[in-house]
Amino acid sequence: MFFSCTNNAKEVRNFLAEKNLPIAVAKNAHHVYKDSGRITSKLTTPLLHDFSNRNEHPYNEFPEGIKIVTIDKNGIDSTTVTGNYALSYTKTSISEIRGNVVVVNHTGKSKLVTDQLYWDQKIGYFFSEDKFILIKEKDTFTGIGFESKEDLTKWMAKDVTGNLEAKQN
Repeated sequence: MFFSCTNNAKEVRNFLAEKNLPIAVAKNAHHVYKDSGRITSKLTTPLLHDFSNRNEHPYNEFPEGIKIVTIDKNGIDSTTVTGNYALSYTKTSISEIRGNVVVVNHTGKSKLVTDQLYWDQKIGYFFSEDKFILIKEKDTFTGIGFESKEDLTKWMAKDVTGNLEAKQN
């Protein structure tokens, strides 16, 4: 006996979208981003759900965490972003990273710790309305609400407390 079945690819995508199912699932994914032949960042995740079949708001979900390493023009790891859960929206290039979010700028020797962070990848900008700890060399800042360039320079914080080391003239 032989059985055969045919499906239109569009019908399958629509069925998956209606049932709120991902169009693809990847385990232990490693993705390398390149620009003009130069590696600009690396993404690793234990689990990736691809919801690019959504018409209005296609996205990727990283339910078991994410690690993104950006690489500067000299090929050196410059910033690492980790978190327990992430969503990345394709059309807007905005990502939400939640749970034990840590951003480390290796060259600038700074570190940001928070529970929720939004990342506008088009303009290279982080923002959060959650509690945060920012460590820049010998200075530690804590507060609620934070914005900065993705390399943790040119930052602005709201409701800040902290310890600063002052130089005496």
